[in-house]
Amino acid sequence: MSTDSAADLRIGTIGLDTSHSVAFAKLLNDPTAPAHISGGRIVAAVKTFSPDMPASAERVEGFAATMVKDFGVALVPSIEELCGMVDVVCIESLDGRAHLEQARRVFAAKNPVFIDKPIAGTLRDVIEIFRLAREAGVPVFSSSAYRFHESLAAVRRADVGEVRSAISYGPAYLDPDHPDLFFYGVHPVEALYTVLGRGCDSVVRSHTADSDVVTGTWSGGRLGVLHGLRTKAIPHKVIVFGSTGFAEQQPTGDPLSRFGALGAAQSSGGDSYVPLLRQIIEFFQTSRPPVEAEETIEMFAFMEAADESKRRGGQPVRLSEVMEKARR
Repeated sequence: MSTDSAADLRIGTIGLDTSHSVAFAKLLNDPTAPAHISGGRIVAAVKTFSPDMPASAERVEGFAATMVKDFGVALVPSIEELCGMVDVVCIESLDGRAHLEQARRVFAAKNPVFIDKPIAGTLRDVIEIFRLAREAGVPVFSSSAYRFHESLAAVRRADVGEVRSAISYGPAYLDPDHPDLFFYGVHPVEALYTVLGRGCDSVVRSHTADSDVVTGTWSGGRLGVLHGLRTKAIPHKVIVFGSTGFAEQQPTGDPLSRFGALGAAQSSGGDSYVPLLRQIIEFFQTSRPPVEAEETIEMFAFMEAADESKRRGGQPVRLSEVMEKARR
């Protein structure tokens, strides 16, 4: 594997139990990739995984072998050793429950860090990650790749006047070890926040085995509606309604279902991992997060409030209530 510029950032990866690790390495480490991204190279990784999570335990060996053989990544035994070898860190572990402890150890070493979705396994852990980062003075951010898709950016750029409401739909597959929307529903939730921003006061959730509908009331009377779906081949899509018009995202599908992990990585189009990775590299170079901590925290409060609404049979739940409980 040929190397890039000596000025490239040395990137360390924590977690080789997800296709994201391989897809990122393809884009960063392979200069022949159609959508190769310069500025950083994954040089080392820690092969962490969750034994009690089949999707993690059953895939880690294959992904680790690919990282070593195809992309020249060195495997190291500990996060501490990894941090001493690299400039910056990507936490890619599939299991959000592991992220707080992993981030804590990276913060101790003062390495800037990107944390893949979901940033954590509980709202309490999300809040703690950002508290620890502030305390350590370490730049950190987390995001779904969907936030930076060109098709979603086009919706944001559309002239619809004052945004009054929005609908976001997409896959919301459940994982028994995470709150309902954290694991995959985070993608359409992030899209909703991308077009509406912060300011949700309360949510109401309707739930069936196949789908969820979560209606959020934002400041100023804006409404955001999430449709989380659990059937096959569901595209992501956002529709924004404004005071003078509306904008509808062009259907693109889920990159992982359309192309497979490496296909999505190599796609030179705007709806792949490419825009996210460009943001990650720029963040590592500038220490300026493209997504504010407050917005990420509110997103996960939105999802936690949706779970609480489900527990209460569809009653409205204020985000301030779940935030207060998580901070105790």
